[in-house]
Amino acid sequence: MSERRGTYRVTVGSQELEIPLVPLAEDLTVALLITVDLGVAFAQTAGRELAAKLAPARPEIVVSVATMGIPIAIEVTRALGLDDYVILHKTPKIHLADAIAEPVRSITTATPQRLLLDPARVDAVAGRRVAVVDDVISTGGSTKAALTLMRRVGAQPVVVGALVTEGAQWRSYLGEDAALVQALGSIPLFRHGPDGSLVEDWEGLGGSTPAQAASSASGPPGAG
Repeated sequence: MSERRGTYRVTVGSQELEIPLVPLAEDLTVALLITVDLGVAFAQTAGRELAAKLAPARPEIVVSVATMGIPIAIEVTRALGLDDYVILHKTPKIHLADAIAEPVRSITTATPQRLLLDPARVDAVAGRRVAVVDDVISTGGSTKAALTLMRRVGAQPVVVGALVTEGAQWRSYLGEDAALVQALGSIPLFRHGPDGSLVEDWEGLGGSTPAQAASSASGPPGAG
């Protein structure tokens, strides 16, 4: 299912957006924040505002996940006054043949995935204070995998940043690491009410979980 069912207005820091509502299953619809479609000015402002939330943790380098996290990583890095960032990949590439890998669970992907770290980039994060940033934290799958991968190579994750969080399932999935999360906004999941209308589900407790819905529907690329 991929037909749209209208839009949802979300506040991301000082900015407001209308983002599309897209069904993933009969009982689950999500609001999709597609960062690469929002332009340079949006990313600059969001990156600056998110960096202000992350700065008290004194990160020394920014780490994010391709593809949606790349604009955020660039702008947060710039706003923090840093000059380097590391991108974790989900798609194998020629330079990742010997990548350090960590399994990941994502809201809209039924097939198993892995986060891949180029071994040549280990020295950029090992022994350093890391800020993990992404566009959306939903199940927490990508975030947890990124944190685990960073710790495996000797990095010290000190803060997690997101443009928005989605629902609340990520809190239990991340456990103690949920306390590291700083976000500019939040969005709910959506369920069908008795009259067929969409009802906001902030806790993610009704109907299928996002992961279950992803396994039974072919959704668009989304958050982790």
